[in-house]
Amino acid sequence: MRLFSDLHDEELDKIFYKQPVDFNKRSDKDQLAYALGATLYMPATRPNIHQDLLSKKHSGLTSMVICLEDAIGDWEVERAEKLVVEELLRLQEDMQKGFIQEDDLPLLFIRIRSYEQLLRLINQAEHALSLLTGIVIPKFNPVNGTEIINEIQMLHQRENFKLYVMPILETKEIIYKETRLDELLRIKAALDKFSDYVLNVRIGATDFCGLFGIRRNTDTTIYDIAVMRDCITDILNIFSRSDSPYLVSGPVWEHFSSKERRLKPQLRQTPFRQRYGQKGLELRTDLIDQQMDGLIREVLMDITNGIIGKTIIHPTHIKAVQALNTVSCEEYLDAKMILEQADGQKGVLKSSYSNKMNEIKPHYYWAEKTIKKSLIYGVLHEDYTYIDILESTLHAKHSESVKY
Repeated sequence: MRLFSDLHDEELDKIFYKQPVDFNKRSDKDQLAYALGATLYMPATRPNIHQDLLSKKHSGLTSMVICLEDAIGDWEVERAEKLVVEELLRLQEDMQKGFIQEDDLPLLFIRIRSYEQLLRLINQAEHALSLLTGIVIPKFNPVNGTEIINEIQMLHQRENFKLYVMPILETKEIIYKETRLDELLRIKAALDKFSDYVLNVRIGATDFCGLFGIRRNTDTTIYDIAVMRDCITDILNIFSRSDSPYLVSGPVWEHFSSKERRLKPQLRQTPFRQRYGQKGLELRTDLIDQQMDGLIREVLMDITNGIIGKTIIHPTHIKAVQALNTVSCEEYLDAKMILEQADGQKGVLKSSYSNKMNEIKPHYYWAEKTIKKSLIYGVLHEDYTYIDILESTLHAKHSESVKY
């Protein structure tokens, strides 16, 4: 599997200074954490999931979560569990018949409701569970989370299944200011005991906002909501520190195409017009018509704050999230310079673009993250941007809608 593998070789050579590398579920954990990209959620009751994977229906998909929690009704749980097990068994059979290879599969996860549900899935799916990359733990707290991670650790030792966990931070103890810091520190301490099994930390914006009766529209980002901005700040403060970091993934963007707008579009005309002229303006219009400008603005804010990847609920969002996360040539050369010169001989260097200073020690952690990210998302040629990738690949297919 590789990001932007749907681009032709000529387009890859034209756009990328360094092309993305291949990966699969057995790749190094640090690499997988960056490789999640745009993580598509779909309800476990959705039919023919294995067939969608077999046909590679969603172009560019690198990670997917099959949801047994809030995406399905309380009265659908038993049927949903049965369907998930059937889909995994069918997928295992397809692989045994040679219809699909492990390297062709996106990173697959199941979002469970409880520890007891995990046990039922283990008993019913048996070896087919090894097709998964991991388990998503909603409403994570140190008690329920530790119990689940312990079981996954034992499963690894017993069956040699390499499964990771992705905790979702979304409880009232985290969003409520008076309990937040203590709860985040307790969660951090719990995760540190199992750090080899934790792929990333996810932010459950929908549950958080629900506690305040808030729902953002397509014209506002999660950072425009004061209580969410405040909470995300503390989550990043606790989990992104250089001495014991976890990658933090961006909150879900829950909107897709609609013609109704309340505010003026949020994509500036200039970058599109300068790059492609009239054709660029048409691309901008297409993105705005698909209500993608709000998503793009939010992902840019995610990246600015050090967040990697994003939860999505519609396949037309895949390319935008992944294109925006590509590394510019300038960023890559700066990061490479910093790492290469970190021998104590110099403290600061003029960047190769002669437009900034690169301080070795303060920028070292940033440089490490940038190089890791560049392996997965690739490095763009000089003067190329995410707009070039969108121009080559983003043709929305409204018929692909995933009903969440």
